[in-house]
Amino acid sequence: MGTNLKKHLKHPVFKVASQIVSEQGLEAYVVGGFVRDLMLGRPSKDIDIVVVGNGLELAKACAEKLRVKKVSFFDHFGTAHFIYKDLDIEFVGSRKESYNEHSRNPKISTGTLKDDQERRDFTINALAIDLRQENFGELLDPFEGIGDLEKGIIRTPLDPEKTFSDDPLRMMRAIRFATQLNFKIEIDCLNSIANNAQRLNIISKERIMTELNKIILSDQPSRGFKLLMSTKLLHQFFPELVKLYGIEKINGKSHKDNFHHTLEVLDNICEVTDNLWLRWSAILHDIAKPNTKRFDDKVGWTFHGHEELGARMVPKIFKRLRLPLDNKMKYVQKLVRLHLRPIALVKGNVTDSAVRRLLFEAGDDIEDLMKLCNADITSKNEFRVKRYKKNFEEVERKLKTVEEKDRLRNFQPPISGKEVMDTFNLEPCHTVGMIKNKIKEAILEGEIENNRDQAFNFMLELGKELGLIVKLKA
Repeated sequence: MGTNLKKHLKHPVFKVASQIVSEQGLEAYVVGGFVRDLMLGRPSKDIDIVVVGNGLELAKACAEKLRVKKVSFFDHFGTAHFIYKDLDIEFVGSRKESYNEHSRNPKISTGTLKDDQERRDFTINALAIDLRQENFGELLDPFEGIGDLEKGIIRTPLDPEKTFSDDPLRMMRAIRFATQLNFKIEIDCLNSIANNAQRLNIISKERIMTELNKIILSDQPSRGFKLLMSTKLLHQFFPELVKLYGIEKINGKSHKDNFHHTLEVLDNICEVTDNLWLRWSAILHDIAKPNTKRFDDKVGWTFHGHEELGARMVPKIFKRLRLPLDNKMKYVQKLVRLHLRPIALVKGNVTDSAVRRLLFEAGDDIEDLMKLCNADITSKNEFRVKRYKKNFEEVERKLKTVEEKDRLRNFQPPISGKEVMDTFNLEPCHTVGMIKNKIKEAILEGEIENNRDQAFNFMLELGKELGLIVKLKA
C-alpha cells in the first residue's frame, strides 16, 4: 500500500465527489497541480478532477449536491468548471492525445487514467489521488514524481522530444516551474528544449507571455531568463533582449554585459516590488543600448540617448508581444525614458530646479522611478555602491522637501489658457501657449511659487514685455 493523503482532503468537494463516484461505480482522481502543491506544502485554489468516462456528469452531480448554481460546460473539450467557496474546480474525462506538427491543439480521445497521466507535461504534475471510497486518498505515482519533487527535478513522463514537439508551450512551462520552485531541469529535458526551441513559433504570443509573466513574477526571475537564453527559447520571441548579451573590447576597453546587468537589476527590483509592470521597466530600461553603442578613444564605450530610444521601442515591443497597450505600457515607457534622471542628480548638484523638473515629469510614478534607479546600481565596487546609495537618500529627501513646498506632482498650471485669452483679449494663438509655457518654466526654475497670485502677476509682467493690453473689466 502506497502513500495515503486522505487527511488532506477535508474540503466538502472531495467528500461529495467521492460519495457520488462510489454510488455510481465510477473512477475519479484529483490530478496535477493541486497534488503537486499539496506534496510541496504550497497553497492551491485550483482542483482538477479526472473521471474515467464522462467528466460532465460528475460535475453536474457534484454541483447539485453542493448547491452550486453556475456550472460552465465545454462539451467540445469534455470539461466542466465551477467555483465553490474558495476553490476553482474543473472536471474532465480521462483522455489520450495525438498531435500534428503544425498545431499544439491535439486530437482527443477517451483514455484510461494511465493515458491521462502520460499526457501530462511533467512527472510532478502526473500525480493522482484516488477519490473512490475504498481507496480514498491513495496516491498514484507511475512516473516517480514524488522522487522528482524531493530531488527538485523537472522531468517529462515520456520522451521529452515527443512531449516538447507535441506541445512546445511545455518548454516555457518547464522553465517557469524550474524558476518558481527553484528546481533543476533534467539534462535530457534541457537538451530537448534547445533542440525544439524553434517549435515555439507555433505558439501564440499571448500564451508565451502568460508563462513569461509568471517567470517575471517569481522570486528570482534571472534564473528563468538565463534558462530561456541558454536554450535559445528567448531568441524566438524577444530578440531585443538577446542583443544585450555579450561584451565587446576595443583597445583594451570593454563595456559590461548588459544582458546580465539587466537581470541583476530585475532581481534587485523584485526585492522591493511585486508590480509586474515595474519589473518590466527593469527588463526594458537598457533595451536600446545595442542600438546606441559607440566607441570613443578618449572615453571608451558610450550609449548616449539609449533612454529616449528605449522609450520609443517600448510600444513596438509591447505590441509584438501582445502585451497591453494601455496605461501599463505608457507607465513602462515613462520609467524607461526617465531612468537616468535620478542618477544624473546623484552625480551632480541636487538643485531645486532639477528636482522640480523630475517631479513634474514623473508625477505619481516618482517612487517607482526611484525604486528602478536604486535597483540599477549594480557596480561590483562596494564603496561606489554605498556612495551612490547615500547620495540617493539625499535626492529622496530633496524630492520630499520640494514636493511638500511646491506641489509639482501631477502639475496643473495655476493659469489656464482661457484666463490668458480673457486677460489680454486674445483669440487662440501661439502667444497664449508661449505665455503658459513661460509661467510653467518660471515655476520649475523657482522664479515664482506654484500659486495663482504669483503666476497671475508674472503673466501681467509678460504681457507688458510683449506689448499686450490688459482687457478692462466692465
